[in-house]
Amino acid sequence: MPSLQTLCPHPIIQAPMAGGATTPELVAAVSNAGGLGSLAAPLLTPLAIIEQAEHIRRLTDKPFAINLFVQTRPQVDFAALEAAKLLLQPVCAELGWDNLPTPTRWCEDFEAQLDALITARPAVASFTFDVLHGSQLQRLHDAGIKVVGTATNLQEAIVWQAMGADAVCLQGVEAGGHRGTFIGAQKESTLGLFALLEACKPHMQVPIIAAGGIMDGRQIKQMLQAGAQMVQMGTAFLTTKESAIHPAYKQRLLDSSSDTTRQTRAFSGRIARGLDNHFMQTMDAVADKVPAYPIQNALTGSIRAAAGKAANTELMSMWAGQGMAAVRDLSVAELMAALIAEMQA
Repeated sequence: MPSLQTLCPHPIIQAPMAGGATTPELVAAVSNAGGLGSLAAPLLTPLAIIEQAEHIRRLTDKPFAINLFVQTRPQVDFAALEAAKLLLQPVCAELGWDNLPTPTRWCEDFEAQLDALITARPAVASFTFDVLHGSQLQRLHDAGIKVVGTATNLQEAIVWQAMGADAVCLQGVEAGGHRGTFIGAQKESTLGLFALLEACKPHMQVPIIAAGGIMDGRQIKQMLQAGAQMVQMGTAFLTTKESAIHPAYKQRLLDSSSDTTRQTRAFSGRIARGLDNHFMQTMDAVADKVPAYPIQNALTGSIRAAAGKAANTELMSMWAGQGMAAVRDLSVAELMAALIAEMQA
């Protein structure tokens, strides 16, 4: 199998961003421009994973990646669920709702998603929230699929390497969206990208992918010089023409002149970085009490859906990394060309 770096001409991986941003058009455009496009599949049904992979292949003959959350379906306690719904009552009251709808499901079945991913056979599969079992990783390798694991601290990087990952993606605290922490408390994995890279580099024999707050070619070059073999960029792609985030969310990013991101558990039950808004502020006092992902994520789904219909960014989860003020209003092809030119300057 070719090495990860040889799959694309440029050392740029477009980060998988669950929630609809990574359309097949965006993924294919990144790969066509010489990077590695990534389809965020954690919220997709197994059938949708296969269908979207086929869609990507109609748009490009270049390699691409598919990403999944490693998770198990939760055991839900009814009393705890009612208590969790009460924590969201102030937001429901603002929406004019008497109570919060109970979700019909909490998350997709990971094993079924993994089966679908192997059927889809992307060049690369990336994972976050936990580490794969050896048998799962072997199935991917037997299918000719490269495996990338996410790490937010040295212990996680070592575990992914020991399990046989082909590369480890180091996620600095600057990164937008959910933290990939699975060893130790999420709130304790707080290393910035440079510090995390320095801590892990002496222990890594597999390629390192640097992720977190990287917005331009100059920063890409800095990460490569610091010891990474590739970079992963998410926020930079959120405002491209091919991104499918809500137009109001996209405009909030484009209008930003400084970093207004912070971390919260309130939306999903797992620490994630996004644009500060009214929902985060309202839930601040109880954010540590909400149930863990995926229960809280499912509970707030109806709130986020209502916010989307009303174009109300104050109740949306607008994931973004530090450096988000440097986003650009470009197509993927234009952004990739700019990144490559800046990197080579």
